Amino acid sequence: MPSTQANESDERRHSVLVIDDSEDVHRLLQARLRQENITLLSALDGATGLAMAEQEAPSLILLDLDMPDLDGFEVLRQLKETTSSRDIPVIVLSGLHSPADKVVAFDLGAVDYVTKPFDLMELRVRLRAALRMSDLVEMLGRLAHIDGLTGLWNRAHFDARWNECIADNNRHGKSLSVALFDLDHFKSINDTYGHPAGDAVLQSFAKLVKRVCRVTDIACRYGGEEFALIMPETSPADAAGVCERIRQELSEMHWPAHPERKITVSIGVTGTEQTVEIAPEKWLDDTDKTLYRAKKGGRNQVIATDIQSGNMIQQPSQPTQQAA
Repeated sequence: MPSTQANESDERRHSVLVIDDSEDVHRLLQARLRQENITLLSALDGATGLAMAEQEAPSLILLDLDMPDLDGFEVLRQLKETTSSRDIPVIVLSGLHSPADKVVAFDLGAVDYVTKPFDLMELRVRLRAALRMSDLVEMLGRLAHIDGLTGLWNRAHFDARWNECIADNNRHGKSLSVALFDLDHFKSINDTYGHPAGDAVLQSFAKLVKRVCRVTDIACRYGGEEFALIMPETSPADAAGVCERIRQELSEMHWPAHPERKITVSIGVTGTEQTVEIAPEKWLDDTDKTLYRAKKGGRNQVIATDIQSGNMIQQPSQPTQQAA
């Protein structure tokens, strides 16, 4: 029986950007590819095509080489030199039949080369193959950023997204908060009840975080028994509220493998409601220090501070029950 993930991939509607100076080619493709599960986007010149590639992030680009002003070779070169578009597969559609032109196109990063006049059936097959390969590459890229035990994003994904969120804060001044979680006395769980019990705790905590946080939040396993939660467009006070809910629900959970033992978590939160000039590493270091204060202050509590002023946003919550 096919998996749900596979079914979702099959039903995904792709967008395909056609960059060609011939309106006839656009009309032909719109008519002949109507039955394909794709949305065609049209650009009649290279500059427009580059702008649309950045704005629309299409699944695939069909690119003509022989265009005025900015030819297809230069468009392809710029696509592959730009971070936002370099991974978009490009199929060249060209009336140029020279082997040298094909070599240059492939060297610049094209995944396929179809000469004009093209056979529509052949183009469909090549287009479908390129989209399938694009889906597989995307899936493998996602798997490389997923923690195998908890299903959350891993540290590599956290590092990449954290840098993006910091850059977004610098550009737009939107509020931003991050939380670091450390499960209290977790080593004793493994030592006393075994690693399967410890793994169950990590998995259950991950499910709790995913259930409580929003779709836009980025929940990650930071390493070992440490977790991180990036909360875009969230003030430190609101972030502290989210984390307090997580802390409280975890402290009330029942564990069949060790019913006499509760699990608690210490949480450090830092955030801002405005633009701050601070390096991503420095921000995380300050968050780690805030987490350390929560642990030194008795564990099972949330401490939140403003990253710019260092002022405490919320007084440490009173622990409901200390971990043994």
